[in-house]
Amino acid sequence: MEKQQISICWLRRDLRLQDNTALYHALKSDYPVLLVFIFDKIILDQLENKSDRRVAFIHKTLIDIQSRAREHESSMLVLYDTPLQAFERINSLYEIKEIFVNHDYEPYAINRDQEIKTFAEKHHMEFHSFKDQVIFERSEIMKPDDTPYTVFTPYSKIWKNTFSENEIIFHTSERLLSHLVKSKSLDFPSLEDIGFENIKSEVSKPDIDKELIAHYSQTRNIPAIKGSSHLGVHLRFGTISPRNLAKIAVENGSSFLNELIWREFFMMILYHFPHVVDHPFHKKYEHIEWRNNEEEFKKWCKGETGFPIVDAGMRQLNETGWMHNRIRMVVGSFLTKDLLIDWRWGEAYFAEKLLDYELSSNNGNWQWVAGCGCDAAPYFRIFNPDLQTTKFDPDLTYIKRWVKEYKENYLPPIVDHKEARTRALDAYKKATETK
Repeated sequence: MEKQQISICWLRRDLRLQDNTALYHALKSDYPVLLVFIFDKIILDQLENKSDRRVAFIHKTLIDIQSRAREHESSMLVLYDTPLQAFERINSLYEIKEIFVNHDYEPYAINRDQEIKTFAEKHHMEFHSFKDQVIFERSEIMKPDDTPYTVFTPYSKIWKNTFSENEIIFHTSERLLSHLVKSKSLDFPSLEDIGFENIKSEVSKPDIDKELIAHYSQTRNIPAIKGSSHLGVHLRFGTISPRNLAKIAVENGSSFLNELIWREFFMMILYHFPHVVDHPFHKKYEHIEWRNNEEEFKKWCKGETGFPIVDAGMRQLNETGWMHNRIRMVVGSFLTKDLLIDWRWGEAYFAEKLLDYELSSNNGNWQWVAGCGCDAAPYFRIFNPDLQTTKFDPDLTYIKRWVKEYKENYLPPIVDHKEARTRALDAYKKATETK
């Protein structure tokens, strides 16, 4: 029997049908389009927590996409396999003419996509990849000498100038869904089928609160209120269009645009300086003599340091998979400066727990707070937990929400902040003087 000729739109971190660049171009191709998602065994088999909120969120989102596909007499194909084996299986079922994807910039993803591109070439398929998850990518915002920026402020200035000079192009992919492959139910594994617990995703659908975005600079640092967007997870998995979000930020004259620029800045840094995955951006900080006290690290993870604002943040993370952005800086500074524990320990813990975990942003922000990243400020920026509380949670509303047993004679602090600050400054100074 002759196999049906199709194009594939391989969804990864672009889990939406509206304004999806790869999907738009796939639906404009000469062949009906099969939507494909692969639960990548290489990634999932590394996750020890089988009730991972991120996997549950992805699965719930795919169910929503499947529902939309069925409105057009189509069906997604969802597989649990390695990408290469998945495509070999699809190729046995269909005659794949073209594969459409959106760019991914993380080291693993780059190698994965090259492998599938090689597979496509071997089987005489066209492989198309598009910019989608960012406004500007890779080398689009560069210095006049064509080298990458390594400091945010000049990068953001050129980013904004370039943005204002170019019209945002939206892709009306949602209007072309009639071009999807006509098919009945295809493989769609349950969470249990891929080795995870059937837990409910607690992430709500993306809600762009224009009023909040308009007043973002006034509310973003107050952890006790809903002053941040909670859109990080949606940007991470592409359930929201970054183009639409940038447009709304600009229309509302919002400082929120800077958050999008920071995200792209760290993506650019990771792309051009892949050593940051495992090493400091500034290599002189390789020589910091971390204390790496395991018992203190466990207390930090559990939210039992005796510093209420630090403990509140860690408990919020552990219970919800999310932590307020200001508090992320506070707990990060406390780990790396007060406890002198390697930033990579904290980064790995956040990678395990955060719903909105994104390698480039997680890595970039941890190196920023540890003082070893691409930042113009020197290493002696150290957050004082008590001052941060006074400034951003003066009524202790946030602390009491997450530290239920809080009272004046709370847990004794595991370190003296003043002494720890001096110790950190000495360790960093010694490291920078090491030849």
